Amino acid sequence: QVQLVESGGGLVQAGGSLNLSCAASGSIFRINDMGWYRQAPGKQRELVAGITSGGRTNYADSVKGRFTISRDNAKNTVYLQMDSLKPEDTAVYYCNSDIEHRRGYAWNYWGKGTLVTVSS
Repeated sequence: QVQLVESGGGLVQAGGSLNLSCAASGSIFRINDMGWYRQAPGKQRELVAGITSGGRTNYADSVKGRFTISRDNAKNTVYLQMDSLKPEDTAVYYCNSDIEHRRGYAWNYWGKGTLVTVSS
């Protein structure tokens, strides 16, 4: 069994910064792609940023230049550094990851989410 636990959310003023963390624990052979999604009230869940096992990244147009995704394979952790936050960034942020328990057998996991609120 694998668990993803997010941390680092909170209340911040517009223009401020937050750093989200997502740590994977349990039986892990290898972690493949990892990413951050968010869901705001009344909106559908959307991909914010993703990172492959090789370190390639991609971002939603709305966060390019402001957010940075990174990973620490030794700690089984993915991060999302969020700078220049805007009120429209307010949402529950979810960690997602494809994890192999053994070679060739991968499952997709979701964290329970962490709330980010940006005030004006």
